[in-house]
Parts: sequence; structure tokens; C-alpha cells
Amino acid sequence: MEATGIEFPLVEADAGDTSLPAESFDLAFSEYGASIWVDAERWVPEARRLLRPGGRLIFMCVSTLIQLCSNDDETVATSLVKPQFGLNRIEWPDGVEFHLPHGERIRNLRRHGFEIEDLIEVQAPAGAETHPYYTHVTAEWGRKWPVEEIWVARKR
Repeated sequence: MEATGIEFPLVEADAGDTSLPAESFDLAFSEYGASIWVDAERWVPEARRLLRPGGRLIFMCVSTLIQLCSNDDETVATSLVKPQFGLNRIEWPDGVEFHLPHGERIRNLRRHGFEIEDLIEVQAPAGAETHPYYTHVTAEWGRKWPVEEIWVARKR
């Protein structure tokens, strides 16, 4: 049996203003992307606009705890080095990222018409080894604390 692919257009656009038709999608997904490099006050309302009622928003981001433990050189400590209150815009030597603490993230999603279905805090499995790409955190760190978060929300 021959496998067939699904063809779809790739669109490059600003995640805070895509200019795509409203209510034209059942799923909006961001593996980092919008959920880190665009202010949530811009991309979450745009995701809501694009989704049909009942549509799902799934996005992945670095865990809040990693942000609180990150030093200015992007290494991750085993203790808190940043305040949680006021965490949002983080300027790194190579760019800007946006990170909301859980309470603010929940309020932002609700304010823009989403119900939260799940929050998955990703843990490194037993036996995992540190990957050369992830130089900022070790597998040992990731077995103790969440490295990434996956949020699942549904448009009301």
C-alpha cells in the first residue's frame, strides 16, 4: 500500500497578526515559536481569533522553573536566581524571550477565551543522557525538575 501525504500550504506570518481568516482552524500548535518569541498579549488573542469554537491550542515552552533558575549566561542553577513576580520579558545576549509564570499564564488564557485542559511538565526519563544541544541543563537536572511544559487549552 502506497502512503500518501497531506498537502497544505506553509504560511510565514507574524504570530500576533497572521492576517489569516478568522475561525478557520481546529488546532493551533506552537513548539516554542510564538509561545516564547511573541508576547502572550499578542499571540494568544490571535490564536483565539484563528480557532473555531471548541478548537484546541497546544503549545510548548521552557518550564517556569528553568527560567527562575537561569543565570544571565543561560546556565541553569539548582537554586532560584530570578524573581517569579515580574517574569515576562527576558533579554538574553542573543535575543528576547517571553515567559509567564503559571498564574499569569492561566489568567491570560482564560481572559482570551480558553479553558485549560492540561499542563504537562516534561521530566527527563530514567537513563536519559544529557544531549549536546541542551548545554544549559543536564539530564540529572531534568529528572528532578521540569525542563519543558506542554499546555493544552480549548477555545470556549
